[in-house]
Amino acid sequence: MSLPTSAQAALEAFSACQGWEQRARLLMQWGEQLAPLSDSERCEDNRVSGCESQVWLLIETTGQYRQFRAYSDARLLRGMLALLLVRVNGLTLTELQQLDLPDWFAQLGLARNLSPSRSNGLQAVLTRMQQLLASDD
Repeated sequence: MSLPTSAQAALEAFSACQGWEQRARLLMQWGEQLAPLSDSERCEDNRVSGCESQVWLLIETTGQYRQFRAYSDARLLRGMLALLLVRVNGLTLTELQQLDLPDWFAQLGLARNLSPSRSNGLQAVLTRMQQLLASDD
């Protein structure tokens, strides 16, 4: 499966980083691109449980394609969400079900640098994404 253009750009940018400090800075820059959610969207129904930080995740369906929107109050996690969204948005349900998202973060060189709490938070987001896809099916 080929990468969406924005995901390819992310992969190239993160591959060029020399170490974790550069990746962390780049991660925060990516996070700044996330559009904030409205107060009504930042509700308990959209909140991801299992994250230390506040994280909200929404799904929108247009025909066979899925579009996710997400936001977090934590800067690094916002960057992780931005990178997640560039990889998944615009894919069909079948494509999303075949996607190996932990591998995506490993390709970006981020998986090995995540603290246990960030890894758990990211896993909670991925789990919630699967739940939304299953209920959207």
